[in-house]
Amino acid sequence: MCGIAGLFSKSSTFEGTLGTHLSSMLVELADRGPDSAGVAIYRDPAPSGSCKVSLFSPDPDYPWIDLAVGLAKAFGDVGEHTVIASHALLVVEGDPAEIEAWLADCHPELRVMSVGQSIEIYKEAGDPRRFVERFSLAGVSATHALGHTRMATESRVTTEHSHPFSSGLDLCLVHNGSLSNHNRLRAFLRREGIRFQTDNDSEVAAGYLTWRLSQGADLEQALQGCLTDLDGFYTFAVGTADGFAVLRDPIACKPAVMSENDDWVAMASEYRAIATLPGADDARVWEPEPGRVYVWQRERVA
Repeated sequence: MCGIAGLFSKSSTFEGTLGTHLSSMLVELADRGPDSAGVAIYRDPAPSGSCKVSLFSPDPDYPWIDLAVGLAKAFGDVGEHTVIASHALLVVEGDPAEIEAWLADCHPELRVMSVGQSIEIYKEAGDPRRFVERFSLAGVSATHALGHTRMATESRVTTEHSHPFSSGLDLCLVHNGSLSNHNRLRAFLRREGIRFQTDNDSEVAAGYLTWRLSQGADLEQALQGCLTDLDGFYTFAVGTADGFAVLRDPIACKPAVMSENDDWVAMASEYRAIATLPGADDARVWEPEPGRVYVWQRERVA
């Protein structure tokens, strides 16, 4: 069943409370996905020449300081690492692809959740209400964010199989639905150089978008390609460094609602999640049309 929440700030004032409002949305969607929860938060871009790396370890006593020392020896400057529950966020100077390759070779016990200039991904198996508290989402300031609550149907209940999935710099995807051709598409994308960490069909959708973008498509064109290349039923919410996008398949059997006012754009699987937002009573509300791509980017809003 799963629940999706997307929130895009159109004012600096709302940015300061975005984490609090995203938390409220996830709590409202907890019943749709009690198995796990996750968020992709866009904030505080890394300095030029550096990237942010979000990592997960199942070991509650993982020696993150030793990892930071190793990265510094391999790449140079590493900012102060931040430990957030079972995850850590590091800012590392160097090429993102080289950093990911080093982590895969030297620390295979870790799971890379995201790499990019502004993205941070945190996710974990368990009750979404506990997730919101454990990761202290309330009070987080961000330009935009995606959230997901999962009812596991296509793969195991683990942190790794939870959403969001990221397969490219600052790109992430959350998904409600099921893809029928993901195994064949995964094999094709692997031949094209896309790497996968799980057998989840949603990770294949994220990989497909990364591949299309690498071929020169913009985000809207990449999502349009989903309508011909992906079989199944889906509602996608996609995050990028500049904004986010929403797409429902042409049949659109999975629920989705959108809303917008002067301060924010929101998307959710149920209106009750949007109803928690300030000014929701007076905001424009609509159901996204089947097969239509909706995109909001920072340069397109006042």
